[in-house]
Amino acid sequence: MIDWTIAIPAFLTASVEWVEAFTIVLAVSLSIGWVGAVGAAVSALATLGVMTVATGGVLHLGFDLDWIQLVIGVFLLLFGVRWMAKAVARQAGLKSLHNEAAEFAETRALLARGDWHAAWLIAFKGVLLEGLEVWLVVAALGLKGNQWFSSAGAAIAALAVVAVAGLLIRAPLQRVPENAIKFVVGTMILAFGTFWTLEALGGADVWPFSDWSLLGLVAFYFCGGLGLSALLRKQPKPGVAL
Repeated sequence: MIDWTIAIPAFLTASVEWVEAFTIVLAVSLSIGWVGAVGAAVSALATLGVMTVATGGVLHLGFDLDWIQLVIGVFLLLFGVRWMAKAVARQAGLKSLHNEAAEFAETRALLARGDWHAAWLIAFKGVLLEGLEVWLVVAALGLKGNQWFSSAGAAIAALAVVAVAGLLIRAPLQRVPENAIKFVVGTMILAFGTFWTLEALGGADVWPFSDWSLLGLVAFYFCGGLGLSALLRKQPKPGVAL
């Protein structure tokens, strides 16, 4: 059975990362062709698949689940803070929005100075590095309650959606509201991280409303992020005369 509280953040996180990976693969394909570019992408995805399977065996090694939950919670807190910080900065105008078209052009320029093997490695490393963030979230969410089907399945579904959409339009997916997705995902990951960290430290009784407390945490971080963005937007920007 699919756990949607796991599947939704995994799908949204993976979607953002797969869009960036597709942009790199598309740029490489224009230099060495689709066969070489897709081969590099498949090799990277296979590496990530092996890592995911290996991580799934952790639960069968006899580790204390409370310690695993604590590690997961702390990791998600760090990951969520990183995403939320970037999303809030972009929302407030302190950081420019991610530009897939610019990344595409930059990759093409880099490829123009290299050979076939260098281009293949660019595609492989691009997919692997973007996929590592997907793997980290899949592993963290999957270990909680052994929900590997929900987390890994959502990441694979996101990959399929991005690949099909990308092949249909044959261009960087510039219309994907990346910052909005990162804002929402950062909120959800922070909520999960807070919930699991405190539960691991204080037991299930630390949350009086059980899993429903997640909704309150999501609302807290979401409203807090919006409020912080609005506050920072009103602050004078560097180099701007008052």
